[in-house]
Amino acid sequence: MQEPLTIGELAIRSGVAPSALRYYERLGLIRATRTGGNQRRYERTVLRRVAFIRISQQVGVSLEEIRTALDSLPESRTPTKADWARLSAGWRHKLDEQIDLLTRLRDDLTGCIGCGCLSLQRCNVMNASDELAEEGAGARLLVSPR
Repeated sequence: MQEPLTIGELAIRSGVAPSALRYYERLGLIRATRTGGNQRRYERTVLRRVAFIRISQQVGVSLEEIRTALDSLPESRTPTKADWARLSAGWRHKLDEQIDLLTRLRDDLTGCIGCGCLSLQRCNVMNASDELAEEGAGARLLVSPR
């Protein structure tokens, strides 16, 4: 059996800062055992859980959604390839919506700023007379579905 990893070793192997690993542990995303001197030790399978967390975050999945996904695994085991396929399929619709939004934002910004005129008469972002104030802060015309 291989020796467990220290937090420093896990950080180096996973590319995640020790502070983030401690945060993941507080959220219940990963687990550590403690030595007699109260130092954290991680099983090597935690490397796969950390990779799962990082990839999930990179595609826009929140830590709460990741925790829910990991909690759905039997006995808090490390995700397998089949687990990833099942869980990521559930996130597909959300990702498609994010891709659509980013595409619209890119296209609107290119049309508005790219022409160089910055015309307030034709601008898609224009909010004459602050008509959208009641809807709250943010670029409402850019992020609203069409």
